[in-house]
Amino acid sequence: MNAKKVVERQTGVALWRQIADLIRLSISNGDYDQTGMIPPEIVLASQFGVNRHTVRSALAALAEEGLVQAIQGRGTLIQRKERLSFPISRRTRFAQGLGDQARETEAKLLSQAALPAAVEVAAGLGIAPGTNCIMLDLMRSADGRPVSCSTNFFPADRFPRMAEQVERLGSITKAFAAEGLPDYVRVSTELVARHADADELALLRLSPGAIVIEATAVNADPDGVPVQFARTRFAADRVKLKIET
Repeated sequence: MNAKKVVERQTGVALWRQIADLIRLSISNGDYDQTGMIPPEIVLASQFGVNRHTVRSALAALAEEGLVQAIQGRGTLIQRKERLSFPISRRTRFAQGLGDQARETEAKLLSQAALPAAVEVAAGLGIAPGTNCIMLDLMRSADGRPVSCSTNFFPADRFPRMAEQVERLGSITKAFAAEGLPDYVRVSTELVARHADADELALLRLSPGAIVIEATAVNADPDGVPVQFARTRFAADRVKLKIET
């Protein structure tokens, strides 16, 4: 494939960001596994039809992510950090899903609010728009490395202490149990890949141009009554989602 054809000018996306995305994808696809090195700047500049300064900016962004490392006298080395495999299944749980892939997992409550349900949230929870909800913003990490950030909504009348429980227990599953719901199941999941916005770049410690996988999900109690509407953004270069049926 001629790489020059996939770098588009006048799109509003800086060339170095496009190149960083393409190199990131090549790393993920194993295109450089034979050498373990990124091709030299002069080679990349020729492939993408840009100057070496543009390539250098792309590699610097990938280095900030920890994906590559410049080694003097050798070139740019790929840092071997395998992506975590995270299952999307009938019972999706963060810590259990990662299993022994991480020594330590953490769910940190970033913010909370009580607010009326917007139309999309209300539809997911099966309630009338404007019904009171508890909104929680969380960030989840594995071995100290940010993996995902999420915005979660719960019916306030059924789970009035959800924020307090999550902050105390560090787990939505444990918080549900403390609120009288020992089990819940995944009803639906919708996935889309996109560029991370400014907040996601900061929370997940990503460089501009990085990709997130956004999962919009609804969980329900064993009787099928929705209990959670969530929008989770995963760092695409750190996690691969596995759909289990």
